[in-house]
Amino acid sequence: MSELPSGWGRAEIGDLCNLINGRAFKPQEWSEFGLPIIRIQNLNNADAKFNNFSGTFDAKHHVKNGDLLFAWSGTPGTSFGAHIWHGGDAVLNQHIFKIEFSELDINRGFLRYAINQKLDELIGSAQGGVGLRHVTKGTFEKTEIVFPPRAEQTRIAAKLDELLAQIDTLKARIDGIPALLKRFRQSVLAAAVSGRLTEEWRAGNSNPGWSEIKLEDLLAGAKDGICRGPFGSSIKKEYFVPEGYKVYEQKNAIRDNSLIGEYFVDEKKYKELERFSVRSGDFIVSCAGTLGRISLLPSNAPAGLINQALIRIRTNKKLVLDEYFLLLFKSPSFQEKLVVGARGGAMQNLASTKEIKALEINCPTIFEQAEIVRRVEQLFAFADQLEARVKAAQARIDHLTQSILAKAFRGELVPQDPNDEPASALLERIKAQRAAAPKAKRGRRAATLS
Repeated sequence: MSELPSGWGRAEIGDLCNLINGRAFKPQEWSEFGLPIIRIQNLNNADAKFNNFSGTFDAKHHVKNGDLLFAWSGTPGTSFGAHIWHGGDAVLNQHIFKIEFSELDINRGFLRYAINQKLDELIGSAQGGVGLRHVTKGTFEKTEIVFPPRAEQTRIAAKLDELLAQIDTLKARIDGIPALLKRFRQSVLAAAVSGRLTEEWRAGNSNPGWSEIKLEDLLAGAKDGICRGPFGSSIKKEYFVPEGYKVYEQKNAIRDNSLIGEYFVDEKKYKELERFSVRSGDFIVSCAGTLGRISLLPSNAPAGLINQALIRIRTNKKLVLDEYFLLLFKSPSFQEKLVVGARGGAMQNLASTKEIKALEINCPTIFEQAEIVRRVEQLFAFADQLEARVKAAQARIDHLTQSILAKAFRGELVPQDPNDEPASALLERIKAQRAAAPKAKRGRRAATLS
């Protein structure tokens, strides 16, 4: 245990305050009016919707501005934590403690920071499984925090408020950069397939202009250029074998230009459905649910079949580069055309292969396609570098926050004042006051407060 600064002490949370757990409001008690019910999501998400309560309740469950609350149940990393309430009169739901203490002896902001500095320790001792855990009242009360003199608590809380507000502002700006980069990539794709990206290049090269064509003009044979998978649930489990021809399924997802599949059929079943086969160099597109996601089967991809949620596209490699076709397909304008004819309710499906073949596009020569691909890859590489720097900056900001908190609770963030009343005297006074205090009586009050 590290040595404390002069005048500091240590105290268990339970020796400093009383903990009041919230009430378990039943769904049938919710109403459209009355006081808001504070649930854990209302502490962690400013936009979370409130349920309301218009009945009578125990006075101890009444929450007002400035009350210190601690969420003690939920998912590690998102649910737990101490918060100062600023949402006006409300009532407290279960799984949240209201922390009552003497503000003459303890600074509210300091106590919040001191509790949150112990979150990793508290979550580590929490009960329950990986997804849902809870900190018991006994564990919370026995958790020890460092305890400076009252005046220094105020100085520490004020300094932390100042520094962490600056960090939050910086973090918000940095966290917004990935969305900007996403829009940048979409703008690059839009410029690439419209000809704007290589407009200057065309002016300096004796290169034919762009042609207005239909998608089927780029296919390797109009008949089998696009094929929609025929099966899925109709292939019985008894057809699956440990090894053989892969069954490419959308439920295993098309992600990051790679395909994942877990099922196989034997040669007999493959030949029976061979018109739905895929091979290296084919494109596979999701046509149900998340529409229009595309992957190119790499050179080492095993032969297989597509299911009913996928479309195979086989292009004429002499007319269109694989890399350019991917850019075209992912571009905002093409995606908009692709999904405009989608059908279905909650589960959308792409239009028929006939309609997809008929989609109109502007297409450059294969030489300009190569230049477009080169420029897009260059710009995307630049965006990737920026994204990597953003992730590094986010990690440094997280580390900076922890570093500042650690300094605060080592007594290194603000100067000590030898004239401050030492924490030992303060803790003795808190102990005496709590021993002499009568136990709180329960009372009832109306939900509508004046």
